[in-house]
Amino acid sequence: MTVNAEKWISFVRQYGPLARNANMYDEEIRRWSKKLNVKPIAFEHPLSRDVLASFTDRKEGHGGVVILTGTAGDGKSYLCYQVWQALGGSPDAWAGNTPYFKLPVTINGHTYALHLIRDLTPFCKNDPDGSKAQLLRDLSSALFEPSSNLFLVAANDGPLVENWRKLGTHGAAQRALALFEARLMNDEDPEPTDRLHFFNLSAVPSATVLTLCLDSLLGHEGWESCYAAAQPNGFFGPRCPIRRNFELLRDPLVRSRLVVLFQLLDFNELHTPIRRVLLLLANAILGHPEAKDGLMSAYDVGNIIANGETHKASLFANLFGANLKSAKRDAQEIFDYLSRFGIGFETTNRIDNILIFGSEDENVSQYFHDLVEADSFYGATARYRGEQRSYIEMPEAQNGDRHAFLDMLVDQRRGLFFKIPDAYADELKLWRLTVFHSAGEYLHDVVRPLSDGRRVSRQTISKLVNGLNRIFTGLLTTTKSELLLATSLSHSGAKISQLLEDKVAINPQGRVERVEIARCREFPHLIVKLPNGQTRSLALNLTRYEFLMRVSEGALPGNFSRECYEDLLAFKSALLSAAAIGRHTLDVDDDGLIFRLLALDATGNAIDQVVELSND
Repeated sequence: MTVNAEKWISFVRQYGPLARNANMYDEEIRRWSKKLNVKPIAFEHPLSRDVLASFTDRKEGHGGVVILTGTAGDGKSYLCYQVWQALGGSPDAWAGNTPYFKLPVTINGHTYALHLIRDLTPFCKNDPDGSKAQLLRDLSSALFEPSSNLFLVAANDGPLVENWRKLGTHGAAQRALALFEARLMNDEDPEPTDRLHFFNLSAVPSATVLTLCLDSLLGHEGWESCYAAAQPNGFFGPRCPIRRNFELLRDPLVRSRLVVLFQLLDFNELHTPIRRVLLLLANAILGHPEAKDGLMSAYDVGNIIANGETHKASLFANLFGANLKSAKRDAQEIFDYLSRFGIGFETTNRIDNILIFGSEDENVSQYFHDLVEADSFYGATARYRGEQRSYIEMPEAQNGDRHAFLDMLVDQRRGLFFKIPDAYADELKLWRLTVFHSAGEYLHDVVRPLSDGRRVSRQTISKLVNGLNRIFTGLLTTTKSELLLATSLSHSGAKISQLLEDKVAINPQGRVERVEIARCREFPHLIVKLPNGQTRSLALNLTRYEFLMRVSEGALPGNFSRECYEDLLAFKSALLSAAAIGRHTLDVDDDGLIFRLLALDATGNAIDQVVELSND
């Protein structure tokens, strides 16, 4: 169908950071789609086929339960609607506000009563006669006993557990709760059942969600209408910031860098649901601080160009919510997650030399030309050059305030993160533009080999072990070939621990002990197998990896992340407990006490000295 360009942009705005009823988000988008006669931004959810198959492939004739859980915005309502449609439900009935539907359905010759709860929270709010609680008890019984009922329930993680706990001591409800909690924690089922299909939508990687959203949004037919409606000095013309941002998102390098950031969010255990990803992309394309709600419409473009304010619409700033008021930006977790990379505020001397002196410094002038000057839209604009000259001449603003050029530097550093080509990434130290200096190594040296079924190199493990040793002992040791398990006279969490309890070699040469990195449930884990055969593991997320690498390179443990420091001390305590080692004794006899005391040689290598205390 032919799409009206202005209406298409109005529709994209609906995905942005606007105030709306979060519980009815999917339904609101459908209403706007119908009102503006625009196809919604849609794609096949990664779990869509499995969810539908849990109904359509049913052959045994007895009922069952399908649970869709996750965080708000993961696509639970969308999947419920797909099931509703596939089983013959009315779209008009779905358009209402009720959270509960009941429908007789026939599947492969068997008749069932379908009970669909598309949002458990509003469903459970008012229950004066107890009928809703009884329905949940019936659902619980259907998990363990033959039934002609089919249940589909969509619920966020917390409300799912909370509402089942409220059912009291009813036997089947308690068994169901134990089952749900086990599935949420990826533990083994407390008892076997083949009647539960449990889908945690938050398990879908954020990078996968981003890729699907990018393909669907950027491939929408609405953009063709925008090109057809382009105005030379207005909407979607060559100077239109909406068009520029759209084309930047299609650029393979910009897209790949954004995908990498989302991969790193996954490996930092931060999940971004579909709704938040679409919000980010809509804001990236349409963001402008002077527009209503911080989002441009097609009608705003002419005035923005005429007023010389296109630079305020920079995609690179919008990706971090710079177009929004601080309160509105802080309310969106996606901007909080991306802000944790520190992009725009982290830099190197060389990067700032390029941005400040680049055109005049022959050592970096080529970089300035390729990365800043070549971008006349958001790079070396006339305004940028003017403030650049002013800053060089007088770094302090004339009125004593912060110089305007310093804020421009933040935007330009953000732009460079997305514009530095891979060929320059090592030379210009790309990841130094983020808080996570070792992020590139983490992806290349840990994630990639594990994904390919290869071992993580001994060199990488040695660096991590060196970092662990400095934390476990509190000493500036250079030891990296073995993990030192040390404690103190007070407790295992003391800052300085010089009483050596045991060592674990990273290259055991036939012995049972080892230190390695392996995948556990698709996530890197640091695994330590002790000499007594006991094994303990620690999820090696991006922040912990960065922390250990910084400590290995000489940073003090408390300088980067106090939380990581405490996590690793807790891991040390777990290792000591697993090894079943006395706090400081190696041997006790009638003559006295023997223990090993750690010290450092001239090169920083840890050595242990046997100390014997006599009873005499």
